[in-house]
Amino acid sequence: MLNSTCSKYILFPEEIRLRNDVRAVLYILGLLYCFIGLSSVTGRFFIAMEHIVRQTYEVVQKDAVTGVKVVKREKVWNYTIADITLLAFGTSFPQISLATIDALKNLGKLDAGGLGPGTLVGSAACDLFLIHAVCIIIPQGAVKKVMNLSVWIVELIWSLWAYIWLYIIVQVWTPEVITTWEASMTVLQFFLLLLHAYAQDQEWPFVSICMFDNKKRVDWVSGNPTGSSSSSSAVCGSNCTCPSVKFNSSGRKEDEALSLLGFSSGSENIEFDGQGKYQFTDLLMHWKQQFIDVMQVKGPDPTDRRYRPPTGLNICWNVVMFPWKFMFALVPPTAIFHGWVTFICTLVFITAISYIVTNLTNLIGCVTGVKPYAISLTALATGTSWPDLVASVIAADCQATADSALANITCSNSVNIFIGIGVPWVINTFYNYFKLNAQLTVSALGLGFTLLVYLVTSILCIAALVARRYFFGGELGGPQKWAWASSAYILFLWIIFLVVSCLHVYNII
Repeated sequence: MLNSTCSKYILFPEEIRLRNDVRAVLYILGLLYCFIGLSSVTGRFFIAMEHIVRQTYEVVQKDAVTGVKVVKREKVWNYTIADITLLAFGTSFPQISLATIDALKNLGKLDAGGLGPGTLVGSAACDLFLIHAVCIIIPQGAVKKVMNLSVWIVELIWSLWAYIWLYIIVQVWTPEVITTWEASMTVLQFFLLLLHAYAQDQEWPFVSICMFDNKKRVDWVSGNPTGSSSSSSAVCGSNCTCPSVKFNSSGRKEDEALSLLGFSSGSENIEFDGQGKYQFTDLLMHWKQQFIDVMQVKGPDPTDRRYRPPTGLNICWNVVMFPWKFMFALVPPTAIFHGWVTFICTLVFITAISYIVTNLTNLIGCVTGVKPYAISLTALATGTSWPDLVASVIAADCQATADSALANITCSNSVNIFIGIGVPWVINTFYNYFKLNAQLTVSALGLGFTLLVYLVTSILCIAALVARRYFFGGELGGPQKWAWASSAYILFLWIIFLVVSCLHVYNII
């Protein structure tokens, strides 16, 4: 039932003069367009992260026998820490930043604003069910499994505990009141997660789990970091459009940034000197090439370097995509500071688009009259989880194992609680305590029932992943018909979660 009293708007006050059904359609189309933009910029984000994780440093050691100095290259990043701090934290950054900004705007108020518990549980369900369902069917003709199984189990346990902790502090210890120590403990647990996962990865005694089917990853991405000319098609498949780093015999580096949407921002062809530093002129030429590529209409297959005349559909698609392509061409090439500049710029774009997504979903609820809690479980949760979905899909397609794709799901759910809601609560609770001598209140409407449904359906989802590992040798891919069947089963669990939770909101059950 459409709401006749919605006075909010997204751009112009004249929007309120339109019929609510027209506004609902326009807002939904705008939401879908933002999802396209998020998909594109998240592809750039993943490429930047690949460059960061590949960073190495030089170590000089003496051979114990000959005494000759041996120069080795050691990686800077531990892959488990990279999955949590770069991948999961990065894709969750929009929620963290928007919630933190809202907390600063909410200073002096006694009730917590921002993304409420309902949105966070809905986002967790979207991450767990939708992303798993999509990732399972991505590795066509291949089987990919979690190599470092013990680390994934640790991350999984922490992701489930995060929402149990949320229920305890919101409805058990101090119902609908958040204290300073509860907020502080929430943030502290993120660092405990990091420490526990790292300890498990390094197999520290007394704190790590011993697993018989457990191996460490050789590389964070598929591809060849050693400098040879071999490609990664054996892992990604012949149609792989994942970001890849290739080196040819002349020592020139080519970084093809192909997004899931099938267009590129131009290929990096930057000359490096003997110390691995880029030449500034080549960097500027590549950045210029990004804008030239924006003006070109791609043919039916943008990955094919041979000229193919574009069809009418290609022209229309490129016109639709032009604003996003031009905007993301502003992102500097990944050669600067090992990809950190690109990484930060893409996070800014992801946050800005996510802010628009949040406003659009709220407006859809306003004009349709759907209860805010139902909107937070569905549209808003899907919008805030979209970067997680795209990043996990790229990881499932491009990496030789399923570690990062699944770690992003579990760790994002933990980050959303420990940092995404923990940091805003720390800001508001301490301000209220020292300035107002009051406590922070938070709405827990329907949280207990929703969380119970989530935990039950999540156990069924995890059981499906365990069964796939036992029968097919891996969590992702495998026989196509069984991959689609598994995907449909997990999507069905998501639908059950949404339907039962929404029926409870409307007091039907």
